[in-house]
Amino acid sequence: AGMMLVGEQPGDVEDKEGRVFVGPAGRLLDKALAAAGIDRGSVYLTNAVKHFRFEERGKRRIHKTPAVSQIVACTPWLSRELEIVKPELVVVLGSVAARALLGNGFKVTERRGQPVELPDGTAAMATVHPSSVVRSEEYRRDFDLLVDDLRSARSLAAAGHSGKSKVKPA
Repeated sequence: AGMMLVGEQPGDVEDKEGRVFVGPAGRLLDKALAAAGIDRGSVYLTNAVKHFRFEERGKRRIHKTPAVSQIVACTPWLSRELEIVKPELVVVLGSVAARALLGNGFKVTERRGQPVELPDGTAAMATVHPSSVVRSEEYRRDFDLLVDDLRSARSLAAAGHSGKSKVKPA
């Protein structure tokens, strides 16, 4: 894949179905990718943390932010995915993924949409996680900003190492 999107952790729906980005945040990501002109089938989707951390409230499983130890424990799997996929661009979705790939000091809110590099030199760009848009009080504005970031990612991937985009238009 020319582009790899790395989320934070599976949500409740993803955990139950065993697939990434199929719940509410995944549906929003599908809309944002389409609006940005990116075919979901041409990108590799994964999460920095490979399990769903939650607390039970009645019959509901409520998302809990992964602990640093959980992020560190999942790093070998994410590193291996990066080695196998060899993306031209990694899109980092949210603060947990940013912590895993870019370090504790990286602030998504300050650097979103800007080209950066992973420690191994792979081109990257960070943006918010789609779940933050789902919960946003400024949904339309935040959705449009996510789409803008994904358009920037598409442009960065198109200008990748080979000069040819592996990201198919939607």
